[in-house]
Amino acid sequence: MQRRAFSLSAASAAAVALGAGVPQTVLAQTAFKEGKDFLALDKRAPTEAGAGQIEVVEFFWYSCPHCNAFEPQLEVWVKRLPKDVSFRRAPVSFRPDFEPQQRLYYVLESLGKVDELQKKVFYAIHVEKQPLNTFDLIAGWAEKQGIARAQFTELYNSFSVSSKVRKATQLQDFYQVDGVPSIGVAGRYFTSGNLAQHMGRALQVTDYLIGQSRGKTS
Repeated sequence: MQRRAFSLSAASAAAVALGAGVPQTVLAQTAFKEGKDFLALDKRAPTEAGAGQIEVVEFFWYSCPHCNAFEPQLEVWVKRLPKDVSFRRAPVSFRPDFEPQQRLYYVLESLGKVDELQKKVFYAIHVEKQPLNTFDLIAGWAEKQGIARAQFTELYNSFSVSSKVRKATQLQDFYQVDGVPSIGVAGRYFTSGNLAQHMGRALQVTDYLIGQSRGKTS
């Protein structure tokens, strides 16, 4: 789902062109431009990372086909992040009917089941064609994953999950998120497939912005 269209179609060709025989440090210095490949925020967004940590936020929506396509690439990238980078996800809400899936994510987070079930949510929606866009549909799916309906319902309606949903929506507004998937860095920068040409290159831009953010986390 996007407010602006994010293209993933040129990923392979662009990745080859971007990396052919050119050191990454040179690419970082010459290829990525503010206003073109990323945006610098006028006002810093709130972060949750600890002292000395650089926060990276992925904005996503479970029903977004581009987020589904990006998920495997993102997983690989997250596994190689340096120790001074703190990664988290923020499910977006461009409309009120996005909220059930926001709540689903934060229930899974509360249960420590994001790593186990994140792929399965995407699979259910995009392969099995289950909409998972209402409480009843989501709770029924969660029950099949071994989460008791009473426990899921309690967490889904809890103050903690409601607070996280509100903060996620506020965060997308701070970053002026206009489509997903997209990435915020250190409360200072924003990039996306639309800005960086495709999400593979957006991750390279993110690596560059992480470097730019070192020593600027306070």
